[in-house]
This record gives sequence, structure tokens and C-alpha cells, in this order.
Amino acid sequence: MNLEERLQKALDRYEHLTHQLTDAAVISQANLFRELSQERAQLDKLVDLARAYLAKSSQRDQAEEMLKAGGEMAGLAEEELGDLNRELPQLERDILVELLPKDPHAGKNIFLEIRAGAGGEEAALFAGDLLRLYSKYAAKHGWRIEVLSESFAEKGGYKEVVASIEGQDAYTHMKYESGVHRVQRVPSTEASGRIHTSTVTVAIMPEATEADVKIEEKDLRIDVFRAGGKGGQGVNTTDSAVRVVHIPTNTVVICQDERSQIKNKAKAMKVLRTRLLDAQIQKNDQDRAAQRKAQVGTGDRSERIRTYNFPQERVTDHRINLTLKRLTMVMEGDLDEIVMSLQQDEYTKLLAESA
Repeated sequence: MNLEERLQKALDRYEHLTHQLTDAAVISQANLFRELSQERAQLDKLVDLARAYLAKSSQRDQAEEMLKAGGEMAGLAEEELGDLNRELPQLERDILVELLPKDPHAGKNIFLEIRAGAGGEEAALFAGDLLRLYSKYAAKHGWRIEVLSESFAEKGGYKEVVASIEGQDAYTHMKYESGVHRVQRVPSTEASGRIHTSTVTVAIMPEATEADVKIEEKDLRIDVFRAGGKGGQGVNTTDSAVRVVHIPTNTVVICQDERSQIKNKAKAMKVLRTRLLDAQIQKNDQDRAAQRKAQVGTGDRSERIRTYNFPQERVTDHRINLTLKRLTMVMEGDLDEIVMSLQQDEYTKLLAESA
């Protein structure tokens, strides 16, 4: 099936769905109506591209015929043909990207985990800086971010912090942040002005629902205890904190931000399901990478993905050899250029693989 046939098939399906969604029998079935509406919405961008491509392809055929016929219109036809031959390849590439298999987690909210790595106090401080960076990036996109659990370092920053981010395309944009982030700068405590190198690990996990991960009650151990840290008197004087242990995998989640034990348990279970789903995703990625010898994507948590060099005002993403000399803006949440470059790199690899 060539490209035009595939596009016509998508257009026919779109028209069929549009007709179904006006059928009273479908409208009366809420689940079916929602399912068909979602399928139609997923085709919106492809349909727009298909209509533009097919129209321009038809215009190109007509211009070629006029050019062959010669006469007064040949000059205009040649000019139009030049424009169309420049526009159609880009449209075709956009269509091929849209036809790539969709990430099953693309529409999901995410959980963000940031952990201080090598570098002691400086790593903990940079973990706090990264949380601030992602909070600003979330605000730029209209996403909602909420800290679920945090372990503070003595001199500021975090040993570990977990947050949820809710909003359209949050996972699609943020999935590239998983990995080891390296910072090079002079710590505020360094009297000699010597540059220190520290690392922070970031994990981005698509939020899991009960349908994604089934957890048996017999596989859980749940403990309650008195919350500590920056919780205020009401939190610290009640047994509101919850520790959930998934016994088969020895996965431990602690949540103590809420005054209510019930709310903390609900949050902890949400994080637990997400971590179990993430472990399965990581295993699948590793198996797939082993089969094709070259991993497409950025899910390897041990990979050093980016360096933030403060003395040189430079940020470098090592996966695509991209260096920007505007670190201050990046730390203020201006990640879009990096994210778009990573997306283009992923699409290029996927297109080459599909070919």
C-alpha cells in the first residue's frame, strides 16, 4: 500500500467515525461514544496533513501537465511546480512521523523522581534546582505540579523528591529527562573557587492506573507512623505517614505530606503502581534494545544525558551533541529547544527503523 492509499484509508475511516458519532444509537452508549470520539481525535492531525498532501499532489500533477503542454501558462506552471516540489517532501515527512506507532503512554500524566547522586551537599542543592526548573517548565505549559514526598538535605536541597505532573502532553515532553544530570559549578561553600562536579538522577514515569497494574492485598505491607520534616504541627503529631511495601519486588513508597492517613495511603498506592509499571517499561525497553542492538529513546537511567556548566554558561545534551550557551534561561524553565531537538532525533531514528 503506497502513501496515498494509506492516506485515503485514514480519510475514509475519519469520515466513517464522524458519521457514527452522529448516530443516535452510538450517542446513547457512553463508553462506545467516548471510544470512537478518542479514535477520531487521534486522527485529526493526520487528516489535516493528508488533505493538504493530496491537494498539493493533485496540483503538482496538473502543473506537470501544463508544463508539458507548453504555451503561455508554462512559465507559471514551472514556478508553481518548484514551490510544490519544495513543500511536498516536508509534508510527506510530517505524515510519516504521524503514521509511526504511537507511544501507549503519550497521553498520561507523570511522576517525577529526583535523587541526589555523587557530590554530597552540592548534589542535593542541584536536585532542588532541577525541581525548580521543572516546576517553571510545567508552569509554561499550564501543567499542575504537586510534591508528593520529599527528603531534605541538611544544608538545603533534596536527598530525594517525588512529584506528580498533570497536564496535556506532559509525558510526551518530559520523558526525555530520565537519566543522569551532571552539574559543574563552584559551590557557595567553596572558599577557593574550585569547580565541583556533581550528579543528580531524574526518573520520569507515566502514571499507572489500577487497570495498568494489578496489585494483590496479600503482596502489600502497610505501616503507619508519625510524620516528620516540614509538615507543620498537625502533620508531625499524628500517625498520618504511610509506608507501603510491595513484598514481591521489595518496592517501598513513603508518603507523609497530607494530614490524613487515608490520603497518604492513596498517594502512596498511586506512586507504587507507577513504579511497578515503570519497572516493566524499563525491562521491555532493554529487551527491545537487545534485539535490535540500538536503543531508540532515552530511558536508560544510568546514562549521563546532560551537563550543566555554570562557569561557561553552557548546557550540553550528550545524546544529540547539542550545546546551548544560555544556561541561565534553561534553568528558568526554557527547555523547549532541547525537547524539540530530542523529539526530532527520535523521529529520525524511528523513521529510519521503519524504512
